[in-house]
Amino acid sequence: NDSSASVTMFVSPQPVEATDDAFWDQFWADTATSVQDVFALVPAAEIRAVREESPSNLATLCYKAVEKLVQGAESGCHTEKERQIVLNCCRLLTRILPYIFEDPDWRGFFWSTVPGAGRGGGDEDDENARPLAESLLLAVADLLFCPDFTVQSHRRSTVDTAEDIHSIDSCEYIWEAGVGFAHSPQPNYIHDLNRTELLKLLLTCFSEAMYLPPSSDSSNTNPWVQFFCSTENRHALPLFTSLLNVVCAYDPVGYGIPYNHLLFSDYREPLVEEAAQVLIVTLDYDSSTSSSPTVDGTTTGTAMDDVDPPGPDNLFVNYLSRIHREEDFQFILKGVARLLSNPLVQTYLPNSAKKIQFHQELLVLFWKLCDFNKKFLFFVLKSSDVLDILVPILYFLNDARADQSRVGLMHIGVFILLLLSGERNFGVRLNKPYSVRVPMDIPVFTGTHADLLIIVFHKIITSGHQRLQPLFDCLLTIVVNVSPYLKSLSMVAANKLLHLLEAFSTTWFLFSAVQNHHLVFFLLEVFNNIIQYQFDGNSNLVYAVIRKRNVFHQLANLPTDSQSIQKGLQRKKKTPEPISRTNSQDGVSMEGSRPAAPAEPGTLKTSLVATPGIDKLTEKSQVSEDGTMRSLEPESSQPPLEGNPPSAVSDGEPWSGEASHSRRDRRRLSSASSSGQWTPTPDWVMSWKSKLPLQTIMRLLQVLVPQVEKICIDKGLTDESEILKFLQHGTLVGLLPVPHPILIRKYQANSGTAMWFRTYMWGVIYLRNVDPPIWYDTDVKLFEIQRV
Repeated sequence: NDSSASVTMFVSPQPVEATDDAFWDQFWADTATSVQDVFALVPAAEIRAVREESPSNLATLCYKAVEKLVQGAESGCHTEKERQIVLNCCRLLTRILPYIFEDPDWRGFFWSTVPGAGRGGGDEDDENARPLAESLLLAVADLLFCPDFTVQSHRRSTVDTAEDIHSIDSCEYIWEAGVGFAHSPQPNYIHDLNRTELLKLLLTCFSEAMYLPPSSDSSNTNPWVQFFCSTENRHALPLFTSLLNVVCAYDPVGYGIPYNHLLFSDYREPLVEEAAQVLIVTLDYDSSTSSSPTVDGTTTGTAMDDVDPPGPDNLFVNYLSRIHREEDFQFILKGVARLLSNPLVQTYLPNSAKKIQFHQELLVLFWKLCDFNKKFLFFVLKSSDVLDILVPILYFLNDARADQSRVGLMHIGVFILLLLSGERNFGVRLNKPYSVRVPMDIPVFTGTHADLLIIVFHKIITSGHQRLQPLFDCLLTIVVNVSPYLKSLSMVAANKLLHLLEAFSTTWFLFSAVQNHHLVFFLLEVFNNIIQYQFDGNSNLVYAVIRKRNVFHQLANLPTDSQSIQKGLQRKKKTPEPISRTNSQDGVSMEGSRPAAPAEPGTLKTSLVATPGIDKLTEKSQVSEDGTMRSLEPESSQPPLEGNPPSAVSDGEPWSGEASHSRRDRRRLSSASSSGQWTPTPDWVMSWKSKLPLQTIMRLLQVLVPQVEKICIDKGLTDESEILKFLQHGTLVGLLPVPHPILIRKYQANSGTAMWFRTYMWGVIYLRNVDPPIWYDTDVKLFEIQRV
């Protein structure tokens, strides 16, 4: 094999002329290489040596490889030899690009124009002045719709009637039926393999983003993505549609025959993974800085047409935001739900179905769909199909809660539920009985999807690892958002909510960090919403509140003097665990479930940027009598509402351990590291204790406790069922305070979350591409690679 020899020659400081075809051709003429071979033959050290010692050779190699791709795209790759050359150039560029990106001096290289270098000599027409990056991207786009190479030829015979690649309408060659395309082409595994190699190169081109440190300025767009998703790319629409349809039409179970995947190699799956990754990277777009046409969800027209208001310049984002036919939404939702549920199907017949690994990419894709296309979001919430997304997300959250390498997965799952919970329909849908018995490491219960959600959230808070603390605010905000619509909680879920209140209202927890009391406010708001708006069906919760009434009395009588505060903090030293599990009556876990396991030591993970605090993540909306929502003013201009943590306090350090801008706009340290400087004072405790929304619950206890005690004494009862029966028929009409308006905290796009998504997405892509390891051991700057 000559390739290794040529690599060594090529490292020599002697520049090799661009015209020396014999020398350069040996890089791609090799017949039987795979991308893995190229990675083995071209070691990292060699590439770096060429970059440092023979830069002109590296530059020429890049030109020549791009030139070969351009020629292949021009000619249409009709011979096996041409196809082989194109694939080898593809593999070589995939190998080399990360080493171009890691060196700041080389980063602009692909965007420079080099007159005549390896481009047919001296004639300087406009085409020749294109930066190398643009020629590369356009060639890859052409090659992705190249008959007999990546798509089925529409011609009957191949004799002299080869289609001219520039005259074909690539919209007729979309890879899979689905959105905007009804015809499902015959599967062809060679085409799938070739598409996968080209998409791998595309993803590598886009990965320049990994070599720039995270910045709060999310407007710095990725030039590769920007150009590829612009009107310069005549295949933008068919390629977007092909990627989306290939992902959403994929069925890993393979014709429903168990164990089928053990008999046949699935050439579709690597393509689907690659398509999902390319898709989410092209959709990396900060919607908070743009006025995209989707915000009000009122665009009209056919599948995706041109009469809409001009959307973002990124055509992929634009097309995604303008899908609106019901059948298209149905196709996307069914596809995403089918794939997300795949790991859950595993548990009935182990190994009977192919287990997919790209659920994190799917969650990012689902997030983008809901964020950029409000009509899709409303469609998802219109029927109980949303539960087919909810259950897998709860499964992933529960399964990953002890695993430090999957903190990112926990965050995106919670973000999606936060986004959904801002819509009334989500809360209403949760009342559907939960009958699917996916084995999960949670107590057995009989109830609704709302019960499942509360039980899983309780499990995350009480038995997840420390790094999940920043999510507690989000988890409880979701419960607050859905609480006014929950018709009847099970006894198990009701007890879980009270156990959380008990844990969060201990004096040492309340006094040990500046924002911990917010969690108590959220939980009280949950109880108030259910008592005021859903009292009738919720005798289990009312009974649980009566049983644990001392927790509410202790809160009302919370000591505020310095001595008691100090005493409360002393207790912390004795109880190292933040939340004891002793009195949470966990009961038996579901049959067939495995406990959530921590990561294996040595597991690789990528670091994430901090997420904004809940006050930045959400904005408050008030629900009117008719069910419509109106946005409330920012906090500064209104007195805090009942149950709303006072703004005087939220000016402090966010308790989740992230930096946020205070009013004086300077960085504050996290509560963890600043606990030395920050100490709770009587004034501080008073400032929020006086606002605890306890009136409704105190009134309920005042009315019901004597009645329940009387029944117990009269009938000598110790039996719960009699008391529950009494509570079911009881009423508090006219006895409770006037119902408070329902407050919903809706997710709002902001540049902080946009940056979080960028680091998370690239971290996933980095870790998932191990064969070949495209970015491994290169100097990425967007995140750190850490070992658990």
